[in-house]
Amino acid sequence: MELVVDGRRVEVPAAGSLLDALRDHCGVRSAKDGCAPQGQCGCCTVLVDGQPRVACVTPVARVAGRQVTTFDGLSDGDEWVQRFTDTGASQCGFCTPGIIVRLAALPVERRTDPAVRQALLAHLCRCTGWNSIVDAAVAPVEVRGRDTDAAARRAAIEGHVPQRVDVEVAAGRGGFDADTAPDGALVAMLDETGAWVVAESMAEVRQLTQRVQGRRTTLPLTWPIEVPAGEWAITLQTTWVEPAYLEPDAAWCRPGGQSSSPLANGGAFGGKSPSMVGDVARRLADEHDRPVLAVLTRDDVVRLGAKRPPIAMGLRADGTGVLRVARTNGLLLPDGVEVELVDVIGPTTSAALRGAGWAEVAAARAVLGDGAVAAPGGGWARATINDDGDVEVWVRAGEPLDQVVLRSYCVGAAHMALGWVRSEAITVDDHGVPIDVTIRSAGVLRAVDTPQIVVHIEGSDAAPVNGSDAVFAAVAAAAWRRAGVAGRWPTMRP
Repeated sequence: MELVVDGRRVEVPAAGSLLDALRDHCGVRSAKDGCAPQGQCGCCTVLVDGQPRVACVTPVARVAGRQVTTFDGLSDGDEWVQRFTDTGASQCGFCTPGIIVRLAALPVERRTDPAVRQALLAHLCRCTGWNSIVDAAVAPVEVRGRDTDAAARRAAIEGHVPQRVDVEVAAGRGGFDADTAPDGALVAMLDETGAWVVAESMAEVRQLTQRVQGRRTTLPLTWPIEVPAGEWAITLQTTWVEPAYLEPDAAWCRPGGQSSSPLANGGAFGGKSPSMVGDVARRLADEHDRPVLAVLTRDDVVRLGAKRPPIAMGLRADGTGVLRVARTNGLLLPDGVEVELVDVIGPTTSAALRGAGWAEVAAARAVLGDGAVAAPGGGWARATINDDGDVEVWVRAGEPLDQVVLRSYCVGAAHMALGWVRSEAITVDDHGVPIDVTIRSAGVLRAVDTPQIVVHIEGSDAAPVNGSDAVFAAVAAAAWRRAGVAGRWPTMRP
């Protein structure tokens, strides 16, 4: 069948999704596969006859003969990526092209704060905390004479991995493995039995694996660890929390070579550190004597990926006490707290996830004290939430290097902390298997649910250190206090 993609007439197979047709047959890499395919993340958004469509759940047969415009075909795409770069509205860049397509289709007169947030209901962004994206659409401020090397240094400090900051990142060209695999690479995906299936294309491997799309359960959450006995000034139980990074794990390898890193242009908040895909790609490339791209579906990411370890703790008024935590190797644990590692039936956990272990204690101590948090890496932050729900943050992170990037990461950390306390969790069954496997199940705050977040950066000539991790714990403390210091997180889900 024929369709018109970015002004050129192309022929594609009449079966499968529009996303597979664009990526496998038209060479379009700006439309990303983030939920594989749940139609819930918005990363594959394109325009069909000028109207936004989520390509992963649009049968290609429905767009025969119609005009499809991807991010690459936008007449004002260069202007949009500059806006996003100037406002810090893109960090890893995976979700950005789809968001830009959506916003570019919004009439100028409707680009107000409420209307933009409403338009973003079809999208998820894990990095930025939404407000910088709204700024890019509503009131962008051009930044001149910016030191992109310094900006990248700050991004690497905040993200804990090397990271780029430039217009190519905002355009979705940050080096994602599913985009950069060699031409002719085989694609490998898990089937329902857990075996790796290899095929010539993403569409073909989906057909061969016959995966049934997962759903969100209606079963209630559980809190697997009991609070230790004692006389406590403050107690807390948490449950399984999904990192919910937008780019599913992917890595490729040539025969006899070294596999690419699944981290691409971001660290996934530590969630991808134990990922299997690199080793799988290397093994399969050697077996088939061809380059292989190994990918996880969104279901696989949730079922197999590392979670934030559940905890239960009790602290006295002086901040000492007992922390019980699901057994996890390498946890960075605070002084003055007795730690009990508990064997819990459930998914894999990781100490690499942002602040695992220490952030829960830091938030509790901030509630007991003046609200301030000093992170192990040297950053300092304090946060308040006013009666309207708006968040105000003060942060010290040494030399800022780049105010835009530091502010963006702090807003993103605040957004993640608000969700962590209020809504983020997944349900795990009696066998320890996650049964909330859609990306929306994770409870990430939507743009319409995200308050204004104002960040005050306290300048310094000291060596630059990570500031957003301290912000994460400080905003969690402020949100917890706002929720009446409830004994369980998330506070707003049954």
